[in-house]
Amino acid sequence: MASSKKVIITCAVTGAIHTPTMSPHLPVTPEEIAAGAVGAAEAGAAIVHLHARDPETGKPDQSPEAFARFLPRIKQQTNAVVNLTTGGAPFMTVDERVRPAAVFKPEVASLNMGSMNFGLFPMLGRYQEWKHDWEPAALEASRDLVFRNTFKDIEFVLRTLGDAGTRFEFECYDTSHLYNLAHFLDRGLVKPPLFVQTVFGILGGIGAHPEDVAHMKRTADRLFGAQYKWSVLGAGRNQLPVAAMAAAMGGNVRVGLEDSLWAGPGKLAESNAQQVRLARQIIEGLGLEVATPDEARDILQLKGGDKVAF
Repeated sequence: MASSKKVIITCAVTGAIHTPTMSPHLPVTPEEIAAGAVGAAEAGAAIVHLHARDPETGKPDQSPEAFARFLPRIKQQTNAVVNLTTGGAPFMTVDERVRPAAVFKPEVASLNMGSMNFGLFPMLGRYQEWKHDWEPAALEASRDLVFRNTFKDIEFVLRTLGDAGTRFEFECYDTSHLYNLAHFLDRGLVKPPLFVQTVFGILGGIGAHPEDVAHMKRTADRLFGAQYKWSVLGAGRNQLPVAAMAAAMGGNVRVGLEDSLWAGPGKLAESNAQQVRLARQIIEGLGLEVATPDEARDILQLKGGDKVAF
């Protein structure tokens, strides 16, 4: 059995928030996404969280065909747990967002636990020129964007993926999202152990102050007790400080270029693997151990990599 000192590192390889102009190191093509995932796994990530992009423009692409271009390569080259997004991009419908996970039946899929404002427009002021016209337009549109995840939407994802044995990374951006998850637990639509990913520092969600981190953990402890495994995601410059807080408090961590482009103040991360190594240094510096993929499967009670459809 995996010990309580094992810390699961998730690496979110590319996401849908950052755009190609923001970093030359952001994976865009299938080859880059596959290489980013494999490199992260080799560096110590037990789970790789995946989005797809149009290889020409870098625009988020939630078609199963886009995921099919890199999923087999990742499975062949690493034992990492593959986690497919059902968040996609905030402007997509829930039907679009769930399709890749419905087709490929991964061990884990992400699931946002509530609707929210999702403000990316502050990033507009950081760049004078853009590689693609869609980038500033998408950021500006977030000024009037509600990322929809209603109770009906959440139930739709749970029922669509549940029969395949897929478990969930429950992304909780605020305290209300924890209560939404408790609602589905009470109804028996989700089963422990719950993998709860608390997200800090997104405009529209909870902040990244240490009190915010402690408050989310206290609330989850009260709602779920021993029925959950806690992980954290700090956006942007909050990534490693929040990871350090959580690791010291007994939690798991998520890093990756989806969540932050940085490896330090003013220093762009050159790869997902670099961020994983930085998180690993923190974890091991605390006297803890990084979980292997199979230890993560044991901790989260996953179905196994041999039971996916890719």
